[in-house]
Amino acid sequence: MDTIWILTGAAVAAALGLWLIILALTPGLRPQLPLRAPADGHRQMRAVLDRKGAALLLRDAAMRVPGVSTARVRVHRRRVTVLAGVGFRDIADVKDDLTDTLRREEHDQLALARPPRLKVRVRRSTK
Repeated sequence: MDTIWILTGAAVAAALGLWLIILALTPGLRPQLPLRAPADGHRQMRAVLDRKGAALLLRDAAMRVPGVSTARVRVHRRRVTVLAGVGFRDIADVKDDLTDTLRREEHDQLALARPPRLKVRVRRSTK
């Protein structure tokens, strides 16, 4: 009689373990970034932005900065990493302009609930 309870408990533990492994492997909400709620008090509205979409918007903003010839943007949950290639102009000036432009774009256009840190790396383009 005791073996039935032991086998039942083991089956429940195995099923629970399998369920936890499945939940750990599903992406969930990781690829989405939550946006700010509107100021007029709509607390129940929830909007999200895909990380790839945010990366494209920031890359387009980076490419509009004079002197930037290439740009690669990666958006993580807490950090945005930008690697830009400079074709002309001074690297320090381009980095300052790029940082200002991306901070403004990130704050105004993306309107994220928790703005990630911005890490900008600039190097001379080899092409």
